[in-house]
Amino acid sequence: MNTSFSTRESEVFVCRPSEIKVVELKKQILMKHLQDRFIAIAVLMMLSSQLFAQVPQDKVPDGTEGELLTVPAVDSTTGKTTNLEKNEVNAKFSTFKIGMGYIGDYAAYVMDDDFKKQMDSAKLEMKDMYKTRDFRVLGSGKFNTKREFSWKFAFMYDGVTEEWLVRETGLLIGVPEIYGRIFIGRTKEGFSMIKVMNGHSPWGAERQMALDAIPILADGIKYYGYLPKPRIFWNLGYYNDFLSEGQGFSTFEWQYVARIGYLPIFHENDRKVLHVAINLRQGKPLNDKFTMKSRPESNPAPFIINTGSFNATNCLSYGGEIYYSGGRWVTGSEVIVHKFTSSVSGDKQFTGGAIEIAYLFTGAKRPYNTQSGNVLGFVPVQKSVFKGGWGEWELMLRYSNLDLTDGSLNGGSFWRFTPQVNWYASKVIRMEFIYGYGVLDRYNLKGAVQIYQARLQLSIL
Repeated sequence: MNTSFSTRESEVFVCRPSEIKVVELKKQILMKHLQDRFIAIAVLMMLSSQLFAQVPQDKVPDGTEGELLTVPAVDSTTGKTTNLEKNEVNAKFSTFKIGMGYIGDYAAYVMDDDFKKQMDSAKLEMKDMYKTRDFRVLGSGKFNTKREFSWKFAFMYDGVTEEWLVRETGLLIGVPEIYGRIFIGRTKEGFSMIKVMNGHSPWGAERQMALDAIPILADGIKYYGYLPKPRIFWNLGYYNDFLSEGQGFSTFEWQYVARIGYLPIFHENDRKVLHVAINLRQGKPLNDKFTMKSRPESNPAPFIINTGSFNATNCLSYGGEIYYSGGRWVTGSEVIVHKFTSSVSGDKQFTGGAIEIAYLFTGAKRPYNTQSGNVLGFVPVQKSVFKGGWGEWELMLRYSNLDLTDGSLNGGSFWRFTPQVNWYASKVIRMEFIYGYGVLDRYNLKGAVQIYQARLQLSIL
């Protein structure tokens, strides 16, 4: 902390002896210090990046979730584009790519007597059902400009709210001068690799419970990039609810997000990578209130752990992520802490995390994408069932937990163990067969539930 901060702090103790005011002002100083750190990190990245030149590539990011657009190659003799995917065309001013996605979930629940009592106390019902999780249509393209410049829109039907919502939509601009890209519009905040990844690409059916406090989308600006020689990556973002206020995902008035990481191992040829990153997020809850809640990693289920609404003027979330991919297998873990500040009800802290491993039995190797947010990508299907092959088969094991109990707030805690089999029948069709065993600690009871799930997923992305 510099001299000016120390001077202000000493003035506070002289001028305002009230202990509460001192604490509040010190917190304001801390938050200002965090914002200054965000700016400092961005400046350092910009300065260091000038040491490197951009490497020409035939793919550019399609948004920030891991998908890619093809840079069209035109045959000099025929004038025809030769390298576009089947769902891409090249027009005069821009390429155009059309995509769609569908996810449908079936879930059945076997509950012991204590779990049933907990559901009665919470006035919740666990129903066996098939339900559309979401259906989405996407359009995107690369403008035919010298500078990398692309656009994207996505429109999704949410099966939970039964509403149509705008998903990742905006403009992506390449800025090789600072060795990165800037996205302006609606996008993922950038907290956690699993949260950044397109929802159709992770090895697990649902993201871990501790990530549910982070909104799935936000409106703002994100700067991200990667330095190949030191193998450092980052994304920095600022978002607010000016356009999204009133929508279900908009639970914060504003938020700053940073994700900084390093690749101690990165062998692109055999797809071996060790990925390590830290995540930091500061935000102001909407109307100074927030609710921590989560489903048991089953989308048709209700929120079985839930704090109810509590006062919170600020939220600081931080966590670490580490993943190792050997190509055919991936193992990793993420741990996340959410700290809420309130002068009315007192500060609160909630912690959760997950550890998981996935293995592809049929030989495919999951790629790692340094162009679009440093994430693990879609499994490449070598020979689909429609061409006489077996597709790709993957086994995933995960343990996850989230504790929503702190002081007077007793939202309960839940842990779950999940074995899952993924069958990538083709590039478009994926099926998942999932078993979950979990224990809920709430209402002075520990109830167990078995969850049987199946998912149908269609992806043209």
